[in-house]
Amino acid sequence: MCSTCGCDANASPSIKQIDDHDHHHDHDHHHSHEKKIIEVEKDVLYENNLLAQRNRGYFDAKNILALNLVSSPGSGKTTLLERTLTDLKNEFAFFVIEGDQQTSRDADRIHATGTKVAQINTGKGCHLDAHMILHALQGMKPAENSILFIENVGNLVCPAMFDLGEKERVVIISVTEGDDKPIKYPDMFHTSTLCIINKIDLLPYVSFSMEKVKEYARQVNPELAFIELSCTTGEGMAQWYQWLKEKILAPAVV
Repeated sequence: MCSTCGCDANASPSIKQIDDHDHHHDHDHHHSHEKKIIEVEKDVLYENNLLAQRNRGYFDAKNILALNLVSSPGSGKTTLLERTLTDLKNEFAFFVIEGDQQTSRDADRIHATGTKVAQINTGKGCHLDAHMILHALQGMKPAENSILFIENVGNLVCPAMFDLGEKERVVIISVTEGDDKPIKYPDMFHTSTLCIINKIDLLPYVSFSMEKVKEYARQVNPELAFIELSCTTGEGMAQWYQWLKEKILAPAVV
């Protein structure tokens, strides 16, 4: 078990249609006291952050807008991607990296939209890391001036700790979840720049306060932006598309 997040550090993730690679945390898993555990966590995250900077340099050089989509399972990440890729396919070049513990079901759904996609299966791992993204990029080779969506493993805890080199981190929450998610999982909301509140067409049928969820989220991240939408009805999707267009067209900061 990895001391950083508790996932199986010896599991080897697989990348569909891309050369497999080993995901090793370079440390001894037999810890005897607290000091060693702290050192291990620093080593794991330090190596990840170095690779994340490498990924970020690649994205900047090619003007690729890399977005890390994070959420709990069932929030509607894949459905949001499907509709986005379909509606904007004539405006932007899209690439997608799908992260799941098992199966290629989500990647198959993305592939059906005509989008180039790589599936990373993490096995017992509970998050994507910069090393996995680096290898996926080597096989995918996304085009310049494109948008890369990274759909992370459904988990509001561990992915918050792992920088992938993304430009923006987008946390997605659905109204079928509790409106107290931001204060229960503060790290994820603290490290995100946009919060998408999905499935608003179900608001009349669930106990969910839009005011409370935003209030809680602002307690941990006062700068967090919000977009309310429904992938089913299309309500709010125009605002999401406008956000994407502003980000991809924004000039690079020198």
